[in-house]
Amino acid sequence: MTAGTDAGPRDRPGPGRPSTGRLVWTVLRVAGSVAALGALYYVLPLDNTSTAAALTMLLTGLAGFVALVALQVRSILHSRYPGLRAVEALAVSIPFFLLLFAGTYVTMAGESPGSFGQHMSHTDALYFTVTVFSTVGFGDITAKSQEARLVVTGQMLADLVVFGLALKVVVGAVRRGQRRRSSAKAAPGGREEG
Repeated sequence: MTAGTDAGPRDRPGPGRPSTGRLVWTVLRVAGSVAALGALYYVLPLDNTSTAAALTMLLTGLAGFVALVALQVRSILHSRYPGLRAVEALAVSIPFFLLLFAGTYVTMAGESPGSFGQHMSHTDALYFTVTVFSTVGFGDITAKSQEARLVVTGQMLADLVVFGLALKVVVGAVRRGQRRRSSAKAAPGGREEG
């Protein structure tokens, strides 16, 4: 908002509260990022890739995920609205993480059709990945081969890390960002980054 515009009380950010425009921009950025990740997942010919290539992509993707979370933690620490930035970080990181495993499952099922209890389309693999992540496990799709069971076990362990460690790191970054913001406001002439 620019000075001189007549904004209602709901449009003006309160202390520590982002403006409506910032909230809308954040939602659009998250929606665009998740849509781009989903579109990329669906257009990649993952079922025509080798299992070795899929595992290499998974490991590289997980390293990228760790780097992404590290960059997001840094961004949260320096954000004017660390809570909003943390929500954005999780809203992009979690789908990225899930799509890494879903892509691996599509590839494994394409390379070795007996790896899972049924044929795995992109949608089936995404569904299976989310049921494993959420610990629901309906049992309609199951890992049958030793390799598939190892990758699913790896996802379960990684899920625990994401639930525990990543959330703890992000929440800690929000708290440190809020403390930094409070001390910057208290200091004379303190400036904050958006």
